[in-house]
Amino acid sequence: EYENMHMKFSDSLCVQGSALQVLEQIQQPVVVVAVVGLYRTGKSYLMNRLAGKQTGFALGSTIESKTKGIWMWCVPHPTKAETTLVLLDTEGLGDVDKGDSKHDTRIFSLAVLLSSTLVLNSRGTIDNRAIEELQYVTELTEYIKIKSPDEAVDDAEFVKFFPSFIWAVRDFTLQLNIDGKDTTEDEYLEFALKLKLGNSSQVNNYNLPRECIRKYFPSRKCFTFPFPTNPDNVSYLETLDPAEISKRFLEVTGRFCQFIFDQSQVKNLKDGHTVTGRVLGHLVKTYVDTIASGAVPCLENAVISMALIENEAAFQEGLEVYQSGMEKLKKSFPLELNEITSEHQCFSLMATQTFMKRSFRDSDGKYLTSLEEAINHQFDSYLWDNEKASEAKCESLLSVLSEPMTERINQGFYATAGGYDLFCQDLEDIVNQYNTLAYQEVDECIKRHREE
Repeated sequence: EYENMHMKFSDSLCVQGSALQVLEQIQQPVVVVAVVGLYRTGKSYLMNRLAGKQTGFALGSTIESKTKGIWMWCVPHPTKAETTLVLLDTEGLGDVDKGDSKHDTRIFSLAVLLSSTLVLNSRGTIDNRAIEELQYVTELTEYIKIKSPDEAVDDAEFVKFFPSFIWAVRDFTLQLNIDGKDTTEDEYLEFALKLKLGNSSQVNNYNLPRECIRKYFPSRKCFTFPFPTNPDNVSYLETLDPAEISKRFLEVTGRFCQFIFDQSQVKNLKDGHTVTGRVLGHLVKTYVDTIASGAVPCLENAVISMALIENEAAFQEGLEVYQSGMEKLKKSFPLELNEITSEHQCFSLMATQTFMKRSFRDSDGKYLTSLEEAINHQFDSYLWDNEKASEAKCESLLSVLSEPMTERINQGFYATAGGYDLFCQDLEDIVNQYNTLAYQEVDECIKRHREE
């Protein structure tokens, strides 16, 4: 499923409804991988490889940036059972056509908030210019809040919910060599993030983005991709035959995808609550609505808002489970009190279990108590329905059994000598028949219900 989240920054920021509908249907946990980077750096190629598709994410061979907003693709996770892989492809940062640095920082902040793995895609080398272009990292704490009202929060708190970080360096031409020694890609990244000693403004400006990356993304990984093909063909990478693409490039791409499949974790909230597609949709809507209003997205507020939505939905789901079971049982009314009570307890337990699967942060038991009260109220109503059904059944049975006696009365059968004794005998027979048949009727109803 491939959707555009359709985020506009000129007038208002919004989420495309069809994208939310896709997420609403995903009940599985999600692994969310977002790719960000300067525009025209080949992000979409990596996204298509992760999705196992030849094409899909918007691509362009001209100067115009094809990716507008954040594009989403949901596919079954290739290695994690019962899990969905959600891929987010951001519009190119630094696009001259947009000319709004706040726009870029918002996109970057949303990618951080929503993802469990953040891939930074760049070209060339991890030099000072490339790191300085990551100004968005230094501004993250201004665009993301953890608690509300604003409280002083240690940087370590941000790390608890920030995604793991992968730097994908495209068109890398250097030798992986530091001080004459061969080095790994990860060692190359750590060397590029090494801090300088000193307190001058120049040193502080050099260190700031590096310090932010090191603090906010302690889980870091690097992949260096060589040129994929002849420079003239780079713009048409998606349509090239694999034989025309560098084997080394394909090998790194394979390692990159496998690492993400194996190592990227299911998205979790700060307190460890697993995020499903439906929950991710709530978060997207809450964050985007907050940004569109001019406020700063706050994790705590988003979780509170989501808990309200999820708990109300969990309440309704639980109540519907109870109602569904009792409505089916109602077709067998009248039943003995112990039978209907036993079924009520069974459906009540099922309703509670359904509620617990979806409920979130109902720490004071407010919603669970409301569900129990609603169920008990409905049980009283079903008891009344059962009683009325019993009365109707009894009246119908008595009417049938007493019909011959009524006919005799109308004919004056008992208005003769010895008629009173005959009247008493017929009445006793009716009572005996009623007691026998009524008991059999209840037994049959219970038997039929159990067979159903």
